[in-house]
Amino acid sequence: MQKMAVLLSGSGRTLDNFHSRIQEGSLAGEIQVVISNVKDVLGLQKAVNYGYPAFHAADNDEINRILADYEIDIICLAGYLKLYSPPEKLKRAVINIHPSLIPSFCGDGYYGNIVHRAVKARGCTVSGCTVHFADENYDEGPIILQKTVEVGYNDDIDTIATTVFAAECEAFPEAINRVNEMGIDFFWDRVAK
Repeated sequence: MQKMAVLLSGSGRTLDNFHSRIQEGSLAGEIQVVISNVKDVLGLQKAVNYGYPAFHAADNDEINRILADYEIDIICLAGYLKLYSPPEKLKRAVINIHPSLIPSFCGDGYYGNIVHRAVKARGCTVSGCTVHFADENYDEGPIILQKTVEVGYNDDIDTIATTVFAAECEAFPEAINRVNEMGIDFFWDRVAK
């Protein structure tokens, strides 16, 4: 069972997904704390409603001071829109989800609908999501899991976003379960150095 910190910047849709799956017993995790870099976002209110400790912290140092009070195995970036630098002991334990198939449409500035617009503009017929460990560079850490979705010729940005988010709701919990089964080091050790 992974003891999780959840970092978010918005509405908390991924937090909703985690909470639901924990309740039904399909996610091998326990949420210890939820932190947002944006004050008064819906995601923090949801965390409070679910009974999780919830905090606003504007920067990495504040986040890491809060995390020091909790026993944490993994930090999940759930729509967290800043580059995060964890404490040293959790350096390899930060997991992110990205709304494309890395290495396509990723890196600094690629998030949310910006990604989906780029997919549409390129005429892609597939897209998807990637769950990966985060490091000091955007979207470059070891990949845990990817899921693909079909993109129809006439799909608009909203349709692509909805389809990809449905895949994210499956992929992120599945990736956490794989980390729980295989361990963090397995994923870091399997990629080229």
